[in-house]
Amino acid sequence: MSDTRNLFNKVWDLHTVGTLPSGQTQLFIGLHLIHEVTSPQAFDMLRERGLKVMYPDRTIATVDHIVPTDNQARPFADGLAEEMMSAIEKNCREFGVTLLDLKDDRQGIVHAVGPEQGLTQPGVTVACGDSHTSTHGAFGTIAFGIGTSQVAHVLATQTLAMNRPQVKRVEVNGELAPGVFAKDVILYIIRRLGVKGGIGYAYEYAGSTFDAMTMEERMTVCNMSIEGGARCGYINPDETTVEYLRGRPFAPQGEAFEKAAEWWLSLASPSDAEYDDSVTFDAADIEPTVTWGINPGQSVGVSEEIPAVSSYPKEEQTGVQEALSFMELQAGQSMQGLKIDVAFIGSCTNGRISDLREAARIAEGNQVAPGVKALVVPGSQQILKQAEEEGLHKIFEAAGFEWRAAGCSMCLAMNPDKLQGREICASSSNRNFKGRQGSPTGRTLLMSPAMVAAAAVNGCVTDVREMLEPVGV
Repeated sequence: MSDTRNLFNKVWDLHTVGTLPSGQTQLFIGLHLIHEVTSPQAFDMLRERGLKVMYPDRTIATVDHIVPTDNQARPFADGLAEEMMSAIEKNCREFGVTLLDLKDDRQGIVHAVGPEQGLTQPGVTVACGDSHTSTHGAFGTIAFGIGTSQVAHVLATQTLAMNRPQVKRVEVNGELAPGVFAKDVILYIIRRLGVKGGIGYAYEYAGSTFDAMTMEERMTVCNMSIEGGARCGYINPDETTVEYLRGRPFAPQGEAFEKAAEWWLSLASPSDAEYDDSVTFDAADIEPTVTWGINPGQSVGVSEEIPAVSSYPKEEQTGVQEALSFMELQAGQSMQGLKIDVAFIGSCTNGRISDLREAARIAEGNQVAPGVKALVVPGSQQILKQAEEEGLHKIFEAAGFEWRAAGCSMCLAMNPDKLQGREICASSSNRNFKGRQGSPTGRTLLMSPAMVAAAAVNGCVTDVREMLEPVGV
């Protein structure tokens, strides 16, 4: 009898230690990633109970959220940031956990570091005290964001108590048009399914559009699964996955790699796999997308107008009205031409080398508009190094962008990079909630890195397709 389990259920079953009296699964966690913000209290919990880290070799720590991206001299100017930095250094020393600190050239945003070091591998369960852990699902992993008390639980037991989600297949087919990127795909999916559409589900992204994507593009899509309400999101491993991992520091080497690759590919959901729900979209319907509101589902294609409040379900209309009021926008208005004050290229969603290349393509030969502050923040020291080897930093600096060190930066403003007052930011990050970028009244427009670069140069939201060189002329 053929196995019709999808990848999610295969990997879940492989990592099930047992069923708890609550009905929850006790799930073994293969890889635990930690950073400086959600780990201090977790380590304190271990100390209070006299516990050790059960498998220190399965935990890797980095620093990203609070690190400044301009002046990184210690002690940090921000006392709380310095306290968190000192805490993770002390905790990792005391408990025998590997720490990728600022002196380590592997340091970077936790969701950039895992994949580029080959720590993230198909069929593994991944946990991290960070909601965007779903990024790692691009490799065919089950990857969860967890809270601080759960971080302590994983450190002490290498397991988590969890309810098994259902699985929804999200299929997108067709070729993306020039100027349309992975970020536009996931913003479109969230817009169509809603920010609550994934509650109780893991999303399996499938179809020819995802098959054609690079691993970096797949990471962007999986990264924002959480914004769609899903517990996690993943893409089945294929040859693209295998070739990305080949030769990575923590990946198997030689013959062991070939054996691992064979197993990785065997995990993919079969063609007759069973799902709890499914939905299909056409890539031809997706255009460069911009959020206009205060959650990632409130977006439009750049050529469209903001929909009428009455076009939303009744239960959403109050929230839509609140968003329009906060953003000082109106239904029927186009986002094109809306002036911006800040442009931010970076984050765990869009701070990878391919993102920087696309943004540099738009920035090259242009100048950041007067009055716009523009930042480019690579996702890791490895990405920064590669970008500088390719001369991307020179393109950005010549255009008037600030070139920064690796970190989370303005995505969540737990560091000096913050919006001021009512500033509007064109951002390649993942959340446009009120106050997310450091000012309670600041406004965030989510878009692709290329769209951010176009907005920076023009001083307003711009359809990036107008700035692309015609092909085959």
